Amino acid sequence: MLNIKQEIQILLLRRGLSMRKLLVKMQEAGYDMPASSNFSVMLSKKRIRFETVQEVLNFLGYEFKIVEKTPSE
Repeated sequence: MLNIKQEIQILLLRRGLSMRKLLVKMQEAGYDMPASSNFSVMLSKKRIRFETVQEVLNFLGYEFKIVEKTPSE
């Protein structure tokens, strides 16, 4: 199953950003983002709004896509 915190951390590494830097940049761009400690807790506890994840992915240049699983043989 997808662990969204790990996935976002991987994307941040690819962009050379820390979680804190991402949130600061997003706040500067006008996004309503929580403090970095709160954001990390929300990710760890898997209690984050879907819209927030979409905003982060959009800001990083990614999108969330739902794809049908291929049947197991």
